[in-house]
Amino acid sequence: MIEKRKFLLRYAVLGILLVMLDVFSKGAAERSLADGSSIDLLPFLQLVLVYNRGAAFGFLGEASGWQLPFFAAVGAIVSIVIMIRLARAAATQKWFEVALVLIFAGAVGNLIDRIRVGYVVDFIELYYAAWRFPAFNIADMAIFFGAVMLILELFGILPRHKVKE
Repeated sequence: MIEKRKFLLRYAVLGILLVMLDVFSKGAAERSLADGSSIDLLPFLQLVLVYNRGAAFGFLGEASGWQLPFFAAVGAIVSIVIMIRLARAAATQKWFEVALVLIFAGAVGNLIDRIRVGYVVDFIELYYAAWRFPAFNIADMAIFFGAVMLILELFGILPRHKVKE
């Protein structure tokens, strides 16, 4: 039981740090890029401010407004389900649980934006010549890497490590 509490605490710390990093980075991007400018970091990476009223890649961003409460509700439900799942399975499947924490932190980070300002702040853009990948943020990266980890774990690519109870 003590081992499970240690892992729950580690997961909580990881989740809180990711949410804080996401919120801080979005605020910094809004302050630095408020004039519509962009900052080139690498030949394929720049910072550019985008307000995303939709879901991934701006999906439904041009809808009439119903998408905000819908995506906020989905984010809240996903977060609650993940918290329940983590509390029940803490310290039994390391990779699976870390993946859930990443997805949870990303969902919470974007949910904070939706509730606070009505859209998600995106600011990282990958590009090559004229091709541009839609802008994203730290929360989106956490969700992406969490989903990749879940898929790798599902297919047995990540080592299955069960922690002793």
